[in-house]
Amino acid sequence: MKDIQCLFYDYLVSVDVSPDTAKYLNMLVLLVALFVIIFITDFVTRKLLINAFSKFSEQSKTHFDDLLVNHKAPRNIAHIVPLILTIKLFPFVFYDFPHFESYIVMILKVYGIILTVWIIRSILKTFESYFKTLPRLRDKPIDSYIQVVMLFVWIIAIASCLAVLINLSFIKFFTTLGAASAILLLIFKDTILGFVASIQVAVNDSVRIGDWITMEKYGADGDVIEINLSTVQVQNFDMTITHIPTFALITDSFKNWRGMQSSGGRRIKRAIILKAKSVHYLTNEKIENLKKIHLIKDYLDHRQKDINNFNESNEIDKSTLINGRNLTNIGVFRKYLQSYVENHSAINKDMFIMVRQLAPTAHGLPLEIYAFSSDKRWENYEYIMSDIFDHALSAVPYFDLEVFELSTTIDSPEN
Repeated sequence: MKDIQCLFYDYLVSVDVSPDTAKYLNMLVLLVALFVIIFITDFVTRKLLINAFSKFSEQSKTHFDDLLVNHKAPRNIAHIVPLILTIKLFPFVFYDFPHFESYIVMILKVYGIILTVWIIRSILKTFESYFKTLPRLRDKPIDSYIQVVMLFVWIIAIASCLAVLINLSFIKFFTTLGAASAILLLIFKDTILGFVASIQVAVNDSVRIGDWITMEKYGADGDVIEINLSTVQVQNFDMTITHIPTFALITDSFKNWRGMQSSGGRRIKRAIILKAKSVHYLTNEKIENLKKIHLIKDYLDHRQKDINNFNESNEIDKSTLINGRNLTNIGVFRKYLQSYVENHSAINKDMFIMVRQLAPTAHGLPLEIYAFSSDKRWENYEYIMSDIFDHALSAVPYFDLEVFELSTTIDSPEN
């Protein structure tokens, strides 16, 4: 090796080149030769390793090794061989220039640290892609977990590089770094908050990928498509993307519709507002007329019989309609809507069904339908709800009731 190292130097000296110049030219030739050897070694190692991984992945049943190839893990691992070869050969190249050795060692150490990071990154990316293919982990924030690990890897790598560059031991460097912890906490405040939020979101299972969430503060109303260390991406129903800071999920309020999606139905809660002055007692003649409506005929027969028996047994004077017990048009209408909703084919009969009267307002008397549609898909849900209220609004006049609406008539000024 000594003979090869000095071969070009001896030749230059023999042709009357000064010894100092011959040393530099000899180093340059050896450096070029080293680069050529490293390039060839890297190329051959990379090809062999990638081909070996590719053939192995084709024969194996698992999908994990395919992902390793896709994320260039074999390519990054192949760079280790040229690095080791460089560490072994560079002392021969700079034999005549020992003062260069410390700088070369420093550069190689930094490169080794960066190469290690890239290998770890490719392996973690492989795990990330693999975990996302597992059904039980598909809705979990895998991106956040991988980013947390990569954050710690990069912190250790950067600290290691700085320790190498300033020629300080790793432990002493971190001890010195502890004094500046307050500044680091300020710089990485959002990252730390995101990290804590990611853990709480995962532990509490408050948000999963695929959940429909609503967060008015950030204009988000759609499905969660990604959860990472810093942001949660929501694809709104108008196909826009909203980015929400991850820590906002634990500091601000939001609505998660997962409970509705996993339940047996989607809630319908809407009211018809009636004019209060249209509410009145029903005479026997009007009751007989309403018995023509099939859904409430049996109810009216039963209720009328009970009311008549009560009034007769208590000798109530019915010459004035208010005396005793009576049926009202709004009460019968409420019973009709209850029967109609209970018999609707798109309503989940196993969940709560109610038609109730709300407190009167300045705009009228609200009559609310509270039920759950069997079909939870948004488009079908809206159709079902509209179908119910189309019928309910059309039925109002049959009970001598009126729907309240603000007057839109504007008197024209006289000419």
